[in-house]
Amino acid sequence: MTTAPIAALGLIGGFVAARETGIRPLGGVVLGLAGVYAGRTWLAKSGGPATAGLAAVYLGGFGASHPLAKRIGAWPSVLTVAAASAAASWIVADRRR
Repeated sequence: MTTAPIAALGLIGGFVAARETGIRPLGGVVLGLAGVYAGRTWLAKSGGPATAGLAAVYLGGFGASHPLAKRIGAWPSVLTVAAASAAASWIVADRRR
């Protein structure tokens, strides 16, 4: 399974779920489910240290999207961190598998 789209869709889907429903925890559920699924795949493909790094990029992207949104807007921020997480996933776990 390729994890790059899962990482990107987890961040984008979490944002959309929270924004459209007004229920922020629902966005967290979407983010978390995609993260767990991607994380299990990262672990199987690349091992523990790579999984920890990719999880840091994924969760760090979520955290960074909030202050970044104040500078560039919500959608550009979410798309930027989703692209960064997808790129990291591709480079570390997906590219050579």
